[in-house]
Amino acid sequence: MPEQHDTAPAIQTFAHRARAARDRAGLARTVAGGLVGRSAEWVKGIETGAIGMPRLPMLIRMATVYECDIADLTGDERISAATYTKAVHAALPAVKRALTTYQLSVGDDEPESAEVLAARVRQAWRLWHGDGDHRSRIAALLPDLLADTQHSVRALDGPDRRRALAVQAQVYHLAQLFLAFQPEPELITMVGDRSMAAAQDADSPRAMAGAAWYMNHIYRDGNTAAEARVELAEQAAALLRQEDPEGLARWGLLQLAAALSYAKIGRAGQAWRYWDRANDAAGRLGAGYAHPWLIFGQGVVDAYALTIHLNLVQPGKAVEAAAALDLSAVPSATRRAGHLVEAARAYGMQKEGVAAVSLLGKAFRTSPETVRYSTHARMVLPELAKTGPRMVREDARELALALGLTA
Repeated sequence: MPEQHDTAPAIQTFAHRARAARDRAGLARTVAGGLVGRSAEWVKGIETGAIGMPRLPMLIRMATVYECDIADLTGDERISAATYTKAVHAALPAVKRALTTYQLSVGDDEPESAEVLAARVRQAWRLWHGDGDHRSRIAALLPDLLADTQHSVRALDGPDRRRALAVQAQVYHLAQLFLAFQPEPELITMVGDRSMAAAQDADSPRAMAGAAWYMNHIYRDGNTAAEARVELAEQAAALLRQEDPEGLARWGLLQLAAALSYAKIGRAGQAWRYWDRANDAAGRLGAGYAHPWLIFGQGVVDAYALTIHLNLVQPGKAVEAAAALDLSAVPSATRRAGHLVEAARAYGMQKEGVAAVSLLGKAFRTSPETVRYSTHARMVLPELAKTGPRMVREDARELALALGLTA
């Protein structure tokens, strides 16, 4: 008899290993997607290579669902600590200390008024959205802002206290943004909850809307049920008056929150339904409008269409959305850089490495710290430096080194 040979292809890539692990577990894509909190299209994207290796928390979730070791999924594609862990900002200990320091007595110091605190917070938002190292600049302000708002909330009463509480909710928003992509998930949840508590104590629908927007991000990262996230957004939106720009902008932002929640679990119809509402709100606000610190406006709505396509694993449509973006309509260097990273992710899904590296480079020039603390950028750049298109490997290597990675 002729010699029998195993003609099955060698399982070498992450995509092949993920498919093999799912097959061994006997799970259909729809079932596997539901168990890891993603859509069947997301699982397909992983298994066809359209989506690269996910972050460590998702790898752990996949290994648990597939009843395998993480090594069965990663193989020789070792998880580099510098790549997959979150880069630690030098100011993180100081911010953490400020968040966990409690003023148990009011003291004799005169509290700052809500108006003074609000002016300081407006300046902080300008620094966050401005050019340069926004995270470092905010870190220098946060400890004093946290302490001073806490003191004013303790010392003031009546309407003055409620106004100070609304400002405090914004300070916690800033702390939450600083903590994003830092290895302190418990702190992120804590400041999100504190922001909502301050907003509720202030009895301010606007403050509650802002807190709900950021809580939605926390819930999505934690894979909390989409229905719970949407319910929170809708409850907060129902409190707002749409007759004035402030109320309408926050209402529109909460429609985006619901859209992103549905996109993450692959419910395209619901995602675009809520995106349409946000787009209508942006249209009513006018082409030149952008909220001064939430940055809601037409530019942001258009940019989130790209993110929705990415979450729905529609790389072709995501690239079309990226090509049509006009980020000059987004008056925030931090936000522009974040959307450029999303555009790079879209082109990467289409295996267009030249465009991906170019967009990551542009994002870095726009807002260096946005890219430095981007998990996606840290994950893909070392690989692009080694196996990307030859004409941009050196660019990818230089950018990876600028992020402190070994290319």
